[in-house]
Amino acid sequence: MRKSLLALSFIFISISVFSQGTIRGKIVNPINNEPVAFANVFILDTELGAISDEDGNYEINQIPPGLYNVRASFVGFKTQTQYEIQVTLARPVQLDFELPEDASDLEEVVVNSEFTRNEETPVSVRKLNANEIERYPGGNRDISRVIQSLPGVASTASFRNDIIIRGGAPNENKFYVDEIEVPVINHFATQGSSGGPVGILNVNLIKNVDVITGGFPANRMNSLSSFFEFELKEGRRDKMFTQFTVGASELTLSNEGPIGENTSYIFSARRSYLSGLFRLLGLPFLPTFNDFQVKTTTKLNDKTELTFIGVGAIDDFVLNQDVPDEETEDERADRLYLLDVLPIQSQWNYTTGLKLKRYRDNGFWTFILSRNMLNNESLKYQDNDESSEDNLLFNYVSQESENKFRAENSIFGAGYTLKYGVNYEYARYFIDNFDRAALSTTGETIDVESKSNYHSYGAFISGSKSFAKDRLLLTGGVRMDGSDFGSTARNPFNQISPRFSISYQLKPNLYATANAGIYYQKPPYTALGYVDENGVLINQENDIRFIRNAQLIGGLELLVPEKNRRFSAEAFYKNYSNYPSSIRNGIALANLGADFGVIGNEPVASNADGRAYGIEFLAQQRLFKNFYGIAALTLVRSEFTNPNTEGFIPSSWDNRVIVSLTAGKRFGKNWEVGARWRYLGGTPYTPFDVEESSLISNWDLRNSGILDFDQINAERLPAFHQLDLRIDKKYYFEKWNLNWYVDIQNAYNFQAEQPPILVPVYDPSGEILVDPNDPTRYQLRFLENTAGTLLPTIGLIVEF
Repeated sequence: MRKSLLALSFIFISISVFSQGTIRGKIVNPINNEPVAFANVFILDTELGAISDEDGNYEINQIPPGLYNVRASFVGFKTQTQYEIQVTLARPVQLDFELPEDASDLEEVVVNSEFTRNEETPVSVRKLNANEIERYPGGNRDISRVIQSLPGVASTASFRNDIIIRGGAPNENKFYVDEIEVPVINHFATQGSSGGPVGILNVNLIKNVDVITGGFPANRMNSLSSFFEFELKEGRRDKMFTQFTVGASELTLSNEGPIGENTSYIFSARRSYLSGLFRLLGLPFLPTFNDFQVKTTTKLNDKTELTFIGVGAIDDFVLNQDVPDEETEDERADRLYLLDVLPIQSQWNYTTGLKLKRYRDNGFWTFILSRNMLNNESLKYQDNDESSEDNLLFNYVSQESENKFRAENSIFGAGYTLKYGVNYEYARYFIDNFDRAALSTTGETIDVESKSNYHSYGAFISGSKSFAKDRLLLTGGVRMDGSDFGSTARNPFNQISPRFSISYQLKPNLYATANAGIYYQKPPYTALGYVDENGVLINQENDIRFIRNAQLIGGLELLVPEKNRRFSAEAFYKNYSNYPSSIRNGIALANLGADFGVIGNEPVASNADGRAYGIEFLAQQRLFKNFYGIAALTLVRSEFTNPNTEGFIPSSWDNRVIVSLTAGKRFGKNWEVGARWRYLGGTPYTPFDVEESSLISNWDLRNSGILDFDQINAERLPAFHQLDLRIDKKYYFEKWNLNWYVDIQNAYNFQAEQPPILVPVYDPSGEILVDPNDPTRYQLRFLENTAGTLLPTIGLIVEF
């Protein structure tokens, strides 16, 4: 036995001593796709490096397993640094670099790391790479949670991934994957808004993500708060590689490799087991989700590249009417209330897209063709009794589908860039809606079925130019958009969208930046395609318009590239107009919040205004001497008007104060520890109208309380804070890798107070008690509503 143990120990020691990792890849000029020969590639803080050959290929061998920052440089080209590259024994790292030509003095090498300003968007851009996403404490490998560490980004205190940026609503964010728009990135998304409890995108496929919160480039449209630019990894060109992940709520399989000489692929599929866990916990709802992602890259020739992506999800949400063995009176009331309120839901969505990139000597053409579709179904019976159609409260089926084409030409010259392009979109919206509660105040029932089609179109031109030996960068552009959903929107000259940015180098690595711009966004399809009981597209009759947002941004940024540090401060002001408000209750949609269900499926008018303003601070330390961290502070106000009230009132996204502190440390033998603490100021909410809610006729139609819109957002929740912890341990073997982690969300079990729930008083048999003093009313009471629980997770990742 002792000899066997000694032999086994010798094998593992031999692997760690004699087996080393490899980094290989190709260096190209991104303007014309030409290889950059004889470029230097070196691993920072080591003596390891290589020189690219005539075809731009390089290879670095004998690298001990670990995490490294790698830099590529060549005289006359801008230097690029890629951070936190994981080297293992199981496979060579495929690491490609793009080095654009430097228009400044060819004898001067200008370091251009991930911290340096971007010519198209020199303000309000943050970048995260795959390792930062994967190891994020409390993030559970979900990008929607990870970006909450950045300044200006808030979320709800509940378990949802609603992304609130600089006081804007969640539906003001747009997501692009390899330049192809993906409208839905969360499971169980709220139609007409965004967010959901679990993200769709698999971190295993993500190379990096840029979060643009202001100064938007002119080739992006239809957003008011942010653009997320996801860049997926390119599949391996040498051999197949597989990763298997067991997480908190799902199983994930990822695979990548070559298909012939010129094509590579990368693929992932995920299956949840949340329904089984929720059943064991005795929760009254059982969610199940599945998703997939795929990307292929084909080099048609040296100057032409074709990329295909596919992203999709299937979600189901059913009720669990099993009675727990033990429960308190409040737990029982909460369970019965949720069973009365929550519908049976089914949702699926997908996006597919093709991107053709054709290079030439001074730039490239990009052609993008894509299709996306969302199907959302929701069903509810009174007392969940499906035995009779007379018990049907609502049956909602809705579909959104979009077919998009975009063409862009990018031209690069000495110290300047120029882009122009056009886009066209054909969209279809279908709704089949039966709802007894929607018009309960008038005693009418909605029962409609409708299809509507929309044609949208746009064009843009933008450019940038450097002056004063690259110290001054001017960027400007203009786009115009039109759509036939309304008479005003049809004319693109009514939606002219100019923007201008300036970046000036005050001192080495110290920049002053500013931006001004006007941006437009279409209202949600639920509002565009809303029909009344007569089948009339009411909101088109009301001339619903593009939402308009004028923005001003100014800030300072200090870079410390030798230590991978960045400090920034930015002030912002956003002025909204043409914001849709509900005709029924006179409330701007921004003051209604967003939760499960549908936002905007009602008559609206484009007559509300809003504003959001504040200042945000960032201190970021990329991996340096085994330490990394992000500290972000945002002070923000978000306010909107309502047609039935005077002046501005706090919106549903008015957090006031947002703090996020994230830090981590790598230790010997591949141990890593991270922590994140976040603080959110309490958000406003609208209390219930108990008098209206208690009427039996109203409660039986809704199974929930009616809000008192005379007190819109008059109450405010207490602040929320939470600590998340994570421990990682990695093992590197000759043919495979193993990583286990422990992720603890809400480590000190903070209970975040939510708006109290108005629930009925039940008798022992589960029947609602009638008010003995008024037989037309139920007995109601308020139930304390908290969110947050200590949630430890153990995960396992196997790569081979």
